[in-house]
Amino acid sequence: MAEPSALPRLSAASDGAPRPGGLRPGIVHLGLGNFHRAHQAVYTRAALDASRAGRAGEECWGIIGVANRSAAVPDAMHAQDLLYTVVEIAPEGQRFSVPGVHTDAFTAAGEPERVVASIGASGTRIVSLTVTENGYYYSPRTGHLVVDDPAIRRDVSDTARPATPIGQIARGLQSRARSHGEPITVLSCDNLADNGHHTERLVREFAGLLPEAEAAELLAFIADRVTFPSTMVDRIVPATTDHYRRLVADRLGYVDDVPVPAEPFSMWVLEDRFAAGRPAWEAGGAVFSDEVSRYEELKVRLLNGTHSLIAYLGALSGAATIPESVRRAPIEAAARAVLRDEYRPSVTAPRGVDLDAYEEDLFTRWRNTALGHRTSQVGSDGSLKLRQRIPVPALAALDAGRMPHFLALTAAAYLACLAPLPGFDPGPHASAMVDPARGALAQAAERSSSPVDLARRVLGEQHLLGEELAGRDAFIERTGELLDVIRAHGAPAAAAEAGAAHHHTA
Repeated sequence: MAEPSALPRLSAASDGAPRPGGLRPGIVHLGLGNFHRAHQAVYTRAALDASRAGRAGEECWGIIGVANRSAAVPDAMHAQDLLYTVVEIAPEGQRFSVPGVHTDAFTAAGEPERVVASIGASGTRIVSLTVTENGYYYSPRTGHLVVDDPAIRRDVSDTARPATPIGQIARGLQSRARSHGEPITVLSCDNLADNGHHTERLVREFAGLLPEAEAAELLAFIADRVTFPSTMVDRIVPATTDHYRRLVADRLGYVDDVPVPAEPFSMWVLEDRFAAGRPAWEAGGAVFSDEVSRYEELKVRLLNGTHSLIAYLGALSGAATIPESVRRAPIEAAARAVLRDEYRPSVTAPRGVDLDAYEEDLFTRWRNTALGHRTSQVGSDGSLKLRQRIPVPALAALDAGRMPHFLALTAAAYLACLAPLPGFDPGPHASAMVDPARGALAQAAERSSSPVDLARRVLGEQHLLGEELAGRDAFIERTGELLDVIRAHGAPAAAAEAGAAHHHTA
């Protein structure tokens, strides 16, 4: 391989790169991370290509990408004519593409006024988000905006320089209402149940914190001129590493500082409720459906819920990646059991979806050894994610007189990773997980006299999995028992114990 310093940098002149010419911004995207760049951007490229094949009008759907704080991606993209490479990774080989759909990129922290101006511009017709669950500043317990959060309070008082995504959207909509009144769509692409209505509620709650006249003006504009479709997004997109930079340099002959690795699979399901038009994303395979909620259930429970169990058990077993974790027999057995017997009864398949085939597709994706999705990445932010995945199926099983042993195992493995009791070392992969509740969980672990006591404190008193499960003592006790097995004998032993109990009661 040639030394990167001897190679040219990716640019509009590179072979295979889209040539600039006529693309105008129509979308402002908050959250310029790998997922957006390997998902929505790729679908938008397909829409642009379809327009060149006979579908007119797509040239107005360029994307202004807004990173939150780090300038690393915007700076690298500007040095590369706003281009980057998507590397689709499969065991049989790689496929490379350059979406080339961004018309600008900057950071919200560096130019907060520009975020408001971009959303407020008359040419902007969609503002979309991939800011993770933590970026919505809502309480997992209530589902409502955390109105006393210092960042939200600052955004309420500072008209021009909002720092939170909800504040940025609200102030951008306010700018539109006061200037030209053009309609716009707010499109959440984050893993939140009913994410469209969820985002609308939070924006409305922010508006309600403003002075009375401002609130009335903004709420009226939202009611008349703004839509919030719900979506389901699905693609495994690991972090960028030097391995992928070297791969691009070796195979394509140019330097790309910010390539994005991704699995071949990609899915996007959307409600077709757009106030000011949309790209022809169906050209890239996007599905417009009135069953988004059913697709969400499949994703959040069967995929994400099972994925969490694989990540926590794998991290505790020393597995750095999801493929390494799922090929361990006790972990695969636990994953199949939680998916089939505890998550699957709680979902209704959308029309035309075969759940058996869906399950096998999931395990094929998780076994993609070329991708190397890290257990520490999948296991991060569990305090926000698990509340959306575990409660409904767990409560359904408990109400039917069944103990959901593998859902309890998921909660136990999460606690073992994020709230290790004194004397227990969960290993480096668990220690690398990021979670906004880690501090509170550590305090609970220090004060707990036993694994069951810890489960009572976190699930019962702190309502980690919601208020309803907080009152289910049997589930909390079972979580504590399995946590004790993890601490004493390891994660595979706990998976075997959950399996034995499951088969005994099935």
